[in-house]
Amino acid sequence: MKIGYFVLKDELRDEPRMRALLSELESASYEVYEIKTKSDIRPETDLVLSMGGDGTFLSAAHIVSDIGLPILGVNFGRIGFLCENRPEAVLKALMEGDFSIEYRTVLNATLKGPGARKSIGMLPYSVNEVAIHRKGPSVLGIRASVNGETLPTYWADGLIVSTSSGSTAYSLSVGGPICMPDTKVLIIAPISPHNLNVRPIVLPETAKVDISFESRDGVAIMSTDNRTMEITQEWSIHVEMAQFSLKRIRLAESGFVRALTSRLFWGEDMRNNG
Repeated sequence: MKIGYFVLKDELRDEPRMRALLSELESASYEVYEIKTKSDIRPETDLVLSMGGDGTFLSAAHIVSDIGLPILGVNFGRIGFLCENRPEAVLKALMEGDFSIEYRTVLNATLKGPGARKSIGMLPYSVNEVAIHRKGPSVLGIRASVNGETLPTYWADGLIVSTSSGSTAYSLSVGGPICMPDTKVLIIAPISPHNLNVRPIVLPETAKVDISFESRDGVAIMSTDNRTMEITQEWSIHVEMAQFSLKRIRLAESGFVRALTSRLFWGEDMRNNG
């Protein structure tokens, strides 16, 4: 088996558990090498190990998601929904085939407007979400349409379009619903809306979302997962599902509900301890 691994933080290279895992893989006759960009991926590579936390996993996904290479997240971070596996469990699971592959939906975002084509280096794909949020103090008036049908204008600090994977990320922090990872939906959730009668909305995977905004500042920040850029109100954002899925390796010992209860303390209640 040929395995690439991706490390975002240089200080992690001296982490004893990571060095031990790489040494054990090599001792088990796996060919292991580091990748930093898509051009580093060698022919006949079987999978990529993402070494770090969820931010590292997203960066690795941006490199390999559209070429169908599976990613296994090895957790050296904190919460870890995408990157949840203990390094001590990886070698045994790979050798025994004790894992499965999940197919996670991916967003495809494009910018439209004068000069927008020159500013799409960070696009088009996102695993968690595409978001727009204010840069300065002025509230945004955000116009969104779904399959050409216009929604009421959102007066808010921003707006998130999330996948089910992203339902436990930025969308969760603004009150969006939690979705099981294999739920093929889009979630639109406002960020700090300036009225009380606005709620998140769940859309089918076939939905096509168009977003534009107005603001006294004339600019806003657009983010796609862990990448950001400034956009102007002359531009609009088109978001839809990509025509491929991210392949994420899940070890048998892991699980989404277990991650919710252990990392976010879901259901933490003294009445449940009995």
